[in-house]
Amino acid sequence: MPNGDNWQSDVLRDLRGGTPQHQQPVPQQQQQQHQQQSYGPGAPERPGPPAPGPAPAYGHPQQQAYPDPPSHHQQQAYTNAPPHHQHQHQQHQQAPPAQRVVTPDSRPVLDKRLAAAALKPRRGEALGARALRAVRRTVSSSAAREVADSAATAEVLQQAVTTGRQIAVTSIRGGSGKTTVAALLGATYAHYRQDPVLVVEADPALGSLPLRLGAETLRWTTGDLAGLVEPQMSLLDVTGYLVQLPGNAWLLPGSQGQVGAMLDTTGYERVMVSLRRFFGVTVVDCETLPAEVARTALSAAQARVLTVPATLEGIASTRAVLEWMRNLPPHVLASTVVVLTEVAPHPGVDLGRATRELTEAGVTVTVLPYDRHLASGGTIRTDLLARATRQAATRLAADVFQLSQKQR
Repeated sequence: MPNGDNWQSDVLRDLRGGTPQHQQPVPQQQQQQHQQQSYGPGAPERPGPPAPGPAPAYGHPQQQAYPDPPSHHQQQAYTNAPPHHQHQHQQHQQAPPAQRVVTPDSRPVLDKRLAAAALKPRRGEALGARALRAVRRTVSSSAAREVADSAATAEVLQQAVTTGRQIAVTSIRGGSGKTTVAALLGATYAHYRQDPVLVVEADPALGSLPLRLGAETLRWTTGDLAGLVEPQMSLLDVTGYLVQLPGNAWLLPGSQGQVGAMLDTTGYERVMVSLRRFFGVTVVDCETLPAEVARTALSAAQARVLTVPATLEGIASTRAVLEWMRNLPPHVLASTVVVLTEVAPHPGVDLGRATRELTEAGVTVTVLPYDRHLASGGTIRTDLLARATRQAATRLAADVFQLSQKQR
């Protein structure tokens, strides 16, 4: 697994037009001449629009200095217009003419004919189970304790950050609920936090993240933005390429639902390094291991989530992966949370014993219970989730965020 700090420094240097460390130092006279012909850090101001000020610092959620998100009309006008941030640094030799960037067409996430086939969303738990829970809660003395626990969890989720936290969600096989967990984390952070939250789809192979998050149309993708993003962009510039979600959350899709979409590690690195200063928390829905982009995302993230189906096969495979992760730097395993997802109402394993077995490997383990609403697919509506599911998702978000705060 590559070292996250090294490649992020290289990408930052490339974005800012800096000189790689392996090149020989340039004489002072030549360097001054070069600065007069380029627009790298420390050079005279570039003619034209003034460069933006320094990136906003993350403080207490109520002390943010972010500009307001663009209105619907502003964002639509910005998105429909060809990008105008395609400036190139002047070189000693004449640079080739810049290629015009073609604005992709907007595509619906789900065809209308297919959407018409969807049934009414189901609630996460049956009516009888909800009524029984309400009665128990009325006659028990646990209500005050639940309120206190919720307040403590909310306090954790609302902690200020000095730099954007990146949380990578991956799995070792399909059908483990990876995208569902990423969508739940993104929705939870957007609900509790005041600063912008970004959800990135780094799995372009017909991923379902936009559908799970309720996006209606897609235009720009992670691969597209890799060739457009530049250091002088503001938050308003960046969000023009993103899909706005409920709350202060944004989505960067991995594809437009077409076969053949590609995303390489270079493009992923460029996008993640460029966007991290705008968003307090970024949740990345990665490819399954051992894909190269997934390994890069895990190495760069401050916390990691590994989703596992709550089956005997899934738990056995996860134990082998955790043994492999012991050979990685210690902080990788220590900042990993394993999520056992119940894909059926009655799993064929003892979840308590499975949790203890995986915890011995040095990771945090949590269980995402079976939920009829999640199992039916489609857009996730948090108001339809079972109470146990909402509580598990909130605790998971808090645990992962605390682990991310321990990493630089």
